[in-house]
Amino acid sequence: MSQNTKKKQSTLSSTLEFIFLLIIVFLIRTYGFGLYQVPTGSMETTILVGERFFSDKLTYNFRGPRHGEIIAMNDPEYEYSDNYFKNLFQRYVWGPQNWTKRIIGVPGDTIRGAIEDGKPVVYRNGEKLNEPYINQYPLLSELSQDADVLIKDIEREVQQLQRRYNVNQTMLNDYVMQRLSQDALPPRSYDSRKPFDQQPFYNFHEDRILRDQEGNPALTIPGTPIYPRDGKTSPDETHNNWNKSDVFFVKLGEDEYWGMGDNRLGSKDCRFFGPVKREQIHGRLIARLWSIDSDESWWIVDLIKHPIDYWKRVRWSRCYQWIY
Repeated sequence: MSQNTKKKQSTLSSTLEFIFLLIIVFLIRTYGFGLYQVPTGSMETTILVGERFFSDKLTYNFRGPRHGEIIAMNDPEYEYSDNYFKNLFQRYVWGPQNWTKRIIGVPGDTIRGAIEDGKPVVYRNGEKLNEPYINQYPLLSELSQDADVLIKDIEREVQQLQRRYNVNQTMLNDYVMQRLSQDALPPRSYDSRKPFDQQPFYNFHEDRILRDQEGNPALTIPGTPIYPRDGKTSPDETHNNWNKSDVFFVKLGEDEYWGMGDNRLGSKDCRFFGPVKREQIHGRLIARLWSIDSDESWWIVDLIKHPIDYWKRVRWSRCYQWIY
């Protein structure tokens, strides 16, 4: 056998081994387990932004999700391509963002959300749920830049409004608060018992805190109900309905699940888009591997940008834990 023939056979063998390895990796990633980063605070404080998790996909090949399990699912509002090959690429390689929710209802359940005594409550099959996992911390927003800098820009806008329109002080104050809110980052859990530099979940910059007109931190208090537009506190139980509020009613079909975030005031979940199908759910989060106060998708990028500060933002007490 010539030397060239041997080289060709060796190259072919290496190529086949590489393809076989890719197939194995694909099958494990698709049907075995996955690694996830949490991009939003919808599951606070069970799960925080910047945490990485190990997900069990294997179990759901043999059974469906169960009450209380924390699941990873595809963005239910993602628009898949009509092109067959592009659709496959989106579903199995690179497509919708992963969302994380807790399973509240499974096929056959009746889920009812209402507001009782000024507090949101959830019933499953007629029984009020005890939900100790719901976030009990107030939410606080930061501005994208120092408040003093932003306020100076807003003051210039206010002066223009005063010259052009006949507006009173109350209207101007409301405008200032609206502009500040527009610049604010998504709210995150805040422990009001501790100073800004000793927060257990996120680092807050005191000079960027969104404040109310009295100068106090503008907090969203846990347990604050989200009322529907019609102001009703009980849902219509004659048909399935949801309206982005804490008032809803649904009888789940044989392939439908109801998921909600533990951070009810900061979660876009089934209250917004209705039940999710089984095919949208692809894993059960079971272990937290890493926790850092960071919005970066790739930890190595954050480490390169901030090689010293990076280690100060690691939440060491939350690393390598089982989650429930």
